[in-house]
Amino acid sequence: METIPCLILFSSLQILAFSSASPEHTLGTGSFLSVEEYEKPFLISPSNTFSFGFYETGDNAFSLSIWFTNTVEKTVVWAANSESPVNGHGSKLSFTQEGSLVLSDEKGFVVWDSKTMLGQDSRVALLDTGNLVITDSKGSVVWQSFDSPTDTLLPLQLLTKDKRLVSGYYSLYYDTDNVLRLIYNGPEISSPYWPNPSESIFDFGRTNYNSSRIGVLDNTGHFTSSDGLNIIASDSGLGINRRLTIDQDGNLKLYSLNKVEKSWIVTWEAMPQLCDIHGLCGTNSICEYSPDPRCSCLPGYEMADQENWIKGCQPMFRTNYSQVAEQVMFVEMRQVKFYGFVMGFNTSISLEDCEKLCSEKHSCLAFSYGIGEGSCYTEIQLFSGKKTPSTTMIHSTYVKLPKTANISDVKQYDLICKPNSVYEMHQDDKRWFYYYTSIAIFGGLELFFITTACLFLRSKQNIPKSVIDGYELMTEHFKKFSYRELKAATGNFREELGRGGSGVVYRGVLDKKRVVAVKRLANATEAEEEFQAEISIIGRINHVNLVRTWGFCSEGKDKLLVYDYVENESLDKHLFESIGEKRLLRWSQRFTIALGTARGLAYLHHECLEWVVHCDVKPENILLTQDFEVKIADFGLAKLSKRDFSCLQLSHMRGTVGYMAPEWALNLPINTKVDVFSYGIVLLEIVTGARISSQTSAEGEKLDLAQIVEALKQVVACGDVTRIVDAKLHGQFNHLQAMEMVKISLSCIGERTKRPTMDEITKALMACGDEDKYADCTE
Repeated sequence: METIPCLILFSSLQILAFSSASPEHTLGTGSFLSVEEYEKPFLISPSNTFSFGFYETGDNAFSLSIWFTNTVEKTVVWAANSESPVNGHGSKLSFTQEGSLVLSDEKGFVVWDSKTMLGQDSRVALLDTGNLVITDSKGSVVWQSFDSPTDTLLPLQLLTKDKRLVSGYYSLYYDTDNVLRLIYNGPEISSPYWPNPSESIFDFGRTNYNSSRIGVLDNTGHFTSSDGLNIIASDSGLGINRRLTIDQDGNLKLYSLNKVEKSWIVTWEAMPQLCDIHGLCGTNSICEYSPDPRCSCLPGYEMADQENWIKGCQPMFRTNYSQVAEQVMFVEMRQVKFYGFVMGFNTSISLEDCEKLCSEKHSCLAFSYGIGEGSCYTEIQLFSGKKTPSTTMIHSTYVKLPKTANISDVKQYDLICKPNSVYEMHQDDKRWFYYYTSIAIFGGLELFFITTACLFLRSKQNIPKSVIDGYELMTEHFKKFSYRELKAATGNFREELGRGGSGVVYRGVLDKKRVVAVKRLANATEAEEEFQAEISIIGRINHVNLVRTWGFCSEGKDKLLVYDYVENESLDKHLFESIGEKRLLRWSQRFTIALGTARGLAYLHHECLEWVVHCDVKPENILLTQDFEVKIADFGLAKLSKRDFSCLQLSHMRGTVGYMAPEWALNLPINTKVDVFSYGIVLLEIVTGARISSQTSAEGEKLDLAQIVEALKQVVACGDVTRIVDAKLHGQFNHLQAMEMVKISLSCIGERTKRPTMDEITKALMACGDEDKYADCTE
């Protein structure tokens, strides 16, 4: 890795080329470009290699982009607003008098802003490297597009731990174990797939011992990474335009430009076998070669979206049927395996016993069995299915279906139906099936006529107003809104309150009186029934320390949630950005916040209708009322675990760096203890008033969590927490409470099997909450 420092130095020297660029390739303040002039670039690099301006992404939709100039089709390498394109009429790009590059839509609303207030002497330029830069009056670069890559890495552009390439649900990023990975990050399922997670990274010549987490593509077609990854283009050498891009199919490819034909050729790719890419065919489907890769739904399932395989397949049968052994059947799919989400594993077990294990578990969707070795895997999620042509070992997956499911297309999948109790639908079975179906139809008609008659009689009678009011009150608590209602309530989504990985939150007003927060969910592509089922669970969750959900909207791709508006912002604003006494949290307020957060999480983990793992506990998701009461936000957006198995099998991290438990990176089963770990970090930050992830030593070196834990243990041993409590409190805090909070934090961030439950944490804090019981906090 000795080449990387030299490449970094070379990358920084590219800025010198800016001072010598001709004026036509740079612009001063006051410059602008209307979207109607999109065929005219705003800027062109000195060698005419790159252009910058409006790029047409669809019908009357444009993004602010950088692209290669001399290619058959525009090849975009960077976009400022790929997720929110602007209208083709009235939108404008401006380099303002204040020195900020601003993209506004047809109504004048700011869609994207470089936020560089540098004054009239600032300049904007597009360099020959493809880097868009803004410089101040001294010529120093204060903003550059290289710092915020989209799906492409250009030569001399650094890929670091804080950056990632993203294309749809796919990302290239440095994981917390220092390894450069490809990951599928869907709305419900996340799963790393390169390098192969089933094998050791050392088998691929990679290492996780170098924590610098940096990679760069040089001008010769050589990509070097701190984890030992070395990529060399098949046409390596100088004088060729190249790009490293993660494509829409999740494959990472190194491209070289054929200057004669002005087209791209692939000179390296990460995944030669596309079926190894996770999420390519979505859930409940398999990828196979025949001979080209193709997707197929499992028997009993159909495509969720006829135009998009990544959304997977949905069942054609009721999912809430009674799954007793007599009512289910299994369909065998030879040489098919699914990745991850294994509920249980057994060896040296018979096929019949494996089948019985799955039959008895409501959450088991299928089981896989290896003939010869007796290996049995019960599956709770059917994801990344792949059919392999291997003949060395027979390995089959048995999909569980209700006996009434339609599997007339069995031959299409090369399936084998078992001739025993697992699947036998003889003529007698069919006769009884039609008999019960007829009864169900007549019963439904009878119910319809009875209901209609009751409604008619009700309209003729005087019903007590209190009954009607009570019904309206119940329906008001959770309702389905139309997109038009929420668009009007938010003023066309004008006032943004915040944004995160799950979506953007806007302020809204319903019925001209109730202020609400409306969250537009990002990447929410569940089927309609599934989405409404999950949201209805969230709507029934009610606790004083949880943000109340009032309703939802689901119209096509638009999925939104309506919450209570919490007026006093989030905890991070008060802990890390407090200015003056007005926003400074007093100790009593901090203790109240710590206790309220514990109570809210304890309710989610132990008391509510479903066992909910939050998966993203952090100060940004802890909202505060005017009285500094806690309202936890974003719960229920992670996957809900079921009560008939001990833990969630989520295959990758869903939280925020700095608050994620180690088991995320280790691909261990995820349960409520990940929330306990995150709470422990938040509790420490409440005490110290600073981000734990940014703590440094006296010499200025960044401390890792292990070093922080050792320091805290010394504090506990000495019995004096004064030196770690937020200095802004000037010593005005309760020492016994602070010491107890530090002790609880240490227990939370320790070994996961020894972490306390949120119930236990709540009781420990409550014992310290009454001034007459402070002695209960001591050992």
